[in-house]
Amino acid sequence: MEKLLLFGILSIPVIIISWRSLIDLKGHGFYRFFSWECILWLFASSYQVWFDDPLSAKQVVSWLLLIISAYLVISGVILLKKVGRPGKERNEKSLYEFEKTTELVDTGIFRYIRHPLYSSLIFLTWGIFFKNPQIVLLIVSIISTVFLFLTALSDENECIVIFGDRYRDYMRRSKRFIPFII
Repeated sequence: MEKLLLFGILSIPVIIISWRSLIDLKGHGFYRFFSWECILWLFASSYQVWFDDPLSAKQVVSWLLLIISAYLVISGVILLKKVGRPGKERNEKSLYEFEKTTELVDTGIFRYIRHPLYSSLIFLTWGIFFKNPQIVLLIVSIISTVFLFLTALSDENECIVIFGDRYRDYMRRSKRFIPFII
């Protein structure tokens, strides 16, 4: 019951900031919302053991994944704001301001991966999973990852509309989530 209550409370702000995305069933934010909900469920299911047995293998792996997640989101947002030049000319209401880029960002971490923010969420998902690995949470982690893959595919289609052949060329030069791998 405590887990369900915590999940419900944490879901409220996610629903508030995502409501526009939920209206656009084809937009990347629609899929991202469900991944966020999976991540919240993982957290609500494992927060009590985050600091248990701190030097165990699962904790070390977990913290490593969480640190990578933090790096990716911080560097990704900074570059989107700095290089992407979000502008008012992009009036898609379902996008957050930093997502309304007017320039293609292909420097820094974006040189290697197209979706550092979604990659960050994948690392966050698995970082939280390793805090309390269980079969049910493994399934939730897989579902979250699938939703993030769908988010990236949808986002790529949106970027092709905005940036055209420049984005297609960028897709050929970069990986989706993990440099040199995928």
